[in-house]
Amino acid sequence: MALQVFTAVTGAAWESELVGALDRDDHGVTVVRRCVDVAELLAAAATGTGQAALLSAELRRLDGAAVARLTAAGVAVVGLVEPGDELAGERLRQLGVAHVLPADAAPEVIARALREAVGGAPPAGRELADPRAALPVLGAPPLPTQPGSGRGRVVAVWGPTGAPGRTTVAVGLADEAARLGVPSLLVDADVYGGVVAQVLGLLDESPGVAAAARQAGAGSLDVASLARLAWTVQPGLRVLTGLARADRWPELRPQALVSVLAEARRLAELTVLDCGFCLEEDEELSFDTAAPRRNGATLTLLEEADEVLCISGADPVALQRTVRALGELRQVLPGVEPVVIVNQVRRGPVPGDPRREIAMAFERFSGTGVRWFLPADRRATDAALAAGRTLAEVAPGSALRTALRALARELAGLPAEPARRRPGRR
Repeated sequence: MALQVFTAVTGAAWESELVGALDRDDHGVTVVRRCVDVAELLAAAATGTGQAALLSAELRRLDGAAVARLTAAGVAVVGLVEPGDELAGERLRQLGVAHVLPADAAPEVIARALREAVGGAPPAGRELADPRAALPVLGAPPLPTQPGSGRGRVVAVWGPTGAPGRTTVAVGLADEAARLGVPSLLVDADVYGGVVAQVLGLLDESPGVAAAARQAGAGSLDVASLARLAWTVQPGLRVLTGLARADRWPELRPQALVSVLAEARRLAELTVLDCGFCLEEDEELSFDTAAPRRNGATLTLLEEADEVLCISGADPVALQRTVRALGELRQVLPGVEPVVIVNQVRRGPVPGDPRREIAMAFERFSGTGVRWFLPADRRATDAALAAGRTLAEVAPGSALRTALRALARELAGLPAEPARRRPGRR
């Protein structure tokens, strides 16, 4: 049976000749509809009459959301660009179009690419220029690459509602990793009200993650533009600030955030995400693939991250919330296995030895072990918040800062810091 294909390459001089060649020759492809714009293409895809779409890079109003809707409708996408137009090809790839060909490719080559796209086969490999090469132009040193690693690592910091210190942990990890010589990027992706900018004394109205998502949706985000959007708060640490108002959450579309993360992996060796708490899915919207979902950003980031840190408090209320949140996470993202970190550990809320009792509670009620315990240090965190600085700047000897530094070493894959000898001993 012939492959049913939509086309949306209006305005191109070669359109009629290409469509005629695909229909006339025995390539196993039938053009069932020639669409004039993105709206008509999406409407045709929703009918279920086509299996693939052939579109040009010049198609007006083509963005990442449109490509995502085509994919959700079961329509594979192949892009065509003018011969030699590498910028248009990179834009299509950033929008999520994996198969991109020059418009003067032979009809049999285009037909084969359509069949491969429908079958899920990856496109043929190609060499790309190192995107970090643009960084010296921006006044930033080129980032070192880790031998054997093709991309940076992404760590998502997440926790249930009321999780104490989620932002403190995210900021501390990114800061300590940078001080250990690991180029880091801190991203405030909390759709319910991120406060990373306030914690670090930065301007709330800076474009940050919203601007990066807009550029990603338009296919114009690259590593150089992401570097320009991020604050440089210290050598080796960049910060992408969050939404200035919680009602702007529709700007953080999941597909755009996937592209932001792809560029973040190229910009930094370690990207730390400060995520929102809620994982709930709106059942009424679950059947509408085009409707924005407030928690879609959080779910996408948790799924894309290499490591998910679940931050819990050390009191009975926080522990109960965390146990329930872990169960919810298993339901919505069964492939994600979070690392539990208990913050603000102190004597009082939990009788007996708090670490032992908390570890036993997690094993019993969630079947999950606790990887790290972070001590409560209210004096140090208050001083950091009042000054708009990090713990390393205002309280370098803090017990919490020491624990965060050790955790950052583990996440960055660095060897543990050797224990210091006490004076008077050999």
